[in-house]
Amino acid sequence: MRFRFKEHYDQDIRLFADLADGLRYGSLLLGAVLLPFVLDDFLLGEATSVVIWAIAGMGLMLLTGHAGQVSLGHAAFLALGCYVNAILMNSFGLPFPLAFLLAGVISGLCGVAVAIPALRLHGLYLAIATLALSMLTEDIIVLAEPWTGGVIGLTAPTPEIAGLVIDRYAAPDLFYWLCLGVAVLVTLGYRNLLRSPLGRAFIAIRDSEISAQAAGISLARTKAAAFGLSCMVTGWAGALMGHFFYSFNHEVFTIILSIQLLLMIVIGGLGSIHGAWYGAVIVGLIPQAINLVRDAVGTVAVPGLETSLFSVLIVLFVLYEPHGLHGRLTKWKVWLDLFPFCRRDMFRRQKSYLRTERFR
Repeated sequence: MRFRFKEHYDQDIRLFADLADGLRYGSLLLGAVLLPFVLDDFLLGEATSVVIWAIAGMGLMLLTGHAGQVSLGHAAFLALGCYVNAILMNSFGLPFPLAFLLAGVISGLCGVAVAIPALRLHGLYLAIATLALSMLTEDIIVLAEPWTGGVIGLTAPTPEIAGLVIDRYAAPDLFYWLCLGVAVLVTLGYRNLLRSPLGRAFIAIRDSEISAQAAGISLARTKAAAFGLSCMVTGWAGALMGHFFYSFNHEVFTIILSIQLLLMIVIGGLGSIHGAWYGAVIVGLIPQAINLVRDAVGTVAVPGLETSLFSVLIVLFVLYEPHGLHGRLTKWKVWLDLFPFCRRDMFRRQKSYLRTERFR
């Protein structure tokens, strides 16, 4: 067995638990950087899609997984970031770095504005309110035709940084590295946020709002900050998604996208940054796995097969592993670390609730 002995409290909030942990993440990052040298353009495009999904998943994970605020309207903020970035570049001539940064900031400010009337909502009622926002987004995009292009949509200009043209089709490796760089920065920022007092306040509110209030945490300010930061990251993911699609309209950002984003983090594992990445990999690989199996068997395309498979995965994880893929992998790791001293019922599910949370 391998033990980690702690000598002071600072070890609980270190970025990496130990040197081996840091080397493991460093090797993963090195492998991700080297992917363009071993994959063709098609597979590299799929890897880029996974990275963008991971950024969007981290945005929603911050709000739902760590702050405990369920949202079914994050497709609206994906659309906001996508359209704001394209409009700032097309109509105002702003360079990509500035337009990209402003797209996230504007999305975050809109998230704070949405949070203000939704502060008193909890659970299902908050989900319904954000669902209504997602449903309104398509109509707003169509009605704002002078800016958004209506049903025709917009075309995202090619990003350019310091004279380097990052074309999604002509230079897929550069675009992949751009998305990977944003994902790494978001991941590091997310990890450091969880080590800060604000991140710990998010988790306190998620676990028990009454206990958080008793500890002196302001629910209004903390929830507004959670919405703002979550929507800012989601807006950046939407901006990259616009460049990935090249052309887009209101049909891209439907309510199905919001539901898929929420189910993605549930499959990956709520309350963990790893869960956003695992869920993104699952969402990115399911369509390609279906295509490979169909080509190998030689059958025709079955309508709705992807959605059906995704739904089955959701049901299986909710019934047998509520902590998602990350929770299952963590249990396997703990079991191997404790072997042969592990017990059969060491991971028995806790089915009791706090008395203060039963009647919410």
